[in-house]
Amino acid sequence: MNTPFVLHTRVVTGTGGGPEKTILNSPRYLRKYGIDCACLFMRPPGDPGFATLEKKAAASGAEIIGIDDRGPTDWRVVRDCLRICRDRNVTIWHAHDYKSNALGLLISRFHRMHLVTTAHGWVRFTTRTPLYYKIDRFCMKWYEKVICVSQDLYDRSVECGVPKNRVHQIDNAIVLDDYSVAPPTLADKARFGFDSQRILLGAVGRLSEEKGFHHLINAASRLINEGQPIGLIIAGEGHLREQLQQQINELELQDHVRLVGFLSDPRKLYRAIDLFVLSSLREGLPNVVLEAMASNRAVIATKCNGIPGLVKNGQNGFVIPVDDEEALYQAVRKCLLTDELRSQMANAGRNTVEDRFCFDGRMKKIVGVYRQLSESLASRIPETPCASLCASDDARNHSLRDVSAETACAIPVLR
Repeated sequence: MNTPFVLHTRVVTGTGGGPEKTILNSPRYLRKYGIDCACLFMRPPGDPGFATLEKKAAASGAEIIGIDDRGPTDWRVVRDCLRICRDRNVTIWHAHDYKSNALGLLISRFHRMHLVTTAHGWVRFTTRTPLYYKIDRFCMKWYEKVICVSQDLYDRSVECGVPKNRVHQIDNAIVLDDYSVAPPTLADKARFGFDSQRILLGAVGRLSEEKGFHHLINAASRLINEGQPIGLIIAGEGHLREQLQQQINELELQDHVRLVGFLSDPRKLYRAIDLFVLSSLREGLPNVVLEAMASNRAVIATKCNGIPGLVKNGQNGFVIPVDDEEALYQAVRKCLLTDELRSQMANAGRNTVEDRFCFDGRMKKIVGVYRQLSESLASRIPETPCASLCASDDARNHSLRDVSAETACAIPVLR
């Protein structure tokens, strides 16, 4: 009997975001269950950001396939996807956005395969978003399994008509071994132009409206004017970069707040900071919060969608209302009071990720969903990873991690 083959599919522009991390980490874990896998990304022709995704794929031991996508009317995307499905004898089409959902429905008419989709949530509201939601709602009703990364997405899927027996909530997760829990060093902070006397705040995300970075900059300004010895690092690119830099300049924060652009390895930021802040207005279950907690950093996050299921206010971090600049300021101010408080929150956060959000556990649940698709797959996919496959793959991944970490540490990021 043929080895099951999973094709993860998604539309991507530039270097991608949180979902891409999950997608690219999946193949090495699926191999432990005897499942072949590749990651198919539809991208604009000549997009320079795709080279970064290819490097991330190589570091994760994932096969990546790129298809040029010239827009909604580009029929060649359908042709190319169908060819790949036939050439690789794809067993499971695992979609990750509205367009790959629609393509899966179409291509499955010409190539027999199971349809699975993951709902990650929309990160940016545009004039086209309502149309995308309608396409998603329509497509998901026809998918055999719908995986949701947060409770709110689960509820929406059921509300739009997907039968409950097809919907599964499986939270995002991360590879714990990839994250150091060591406290920040002078070299870590100096990489971003700060000295050891600063308490560093960090944030990561697309520079767009829904991330609420303007609130974070204003809160930092108030604290700095009070004499608090802080610095703020914001990593990411987006259409609001000039606007946010203008805000920094007008508040005369050039020596205190840095927009450092896209970081191919955000672990450099986690290593440097003392406190991670998520100021978003909309999110699913953001990987960046999981990564900061795994790095043993204290976390403040807004109460949006999947956050309350991850961060418990006053226990393993602080949760504040969405779009509330005063609450954000007060939470950061409280975290600046003592090193002991930040350390307590950081340790509790790391324990939370270890207990509930490790990638091994997530992939075991994903494999369980795949096994439910048919009796044939249940007989071909083991319930637990194969010991021999785990040993060989873990050795390979350890080597890849070492190379990736050495490369990341060697590259300066001061701008």
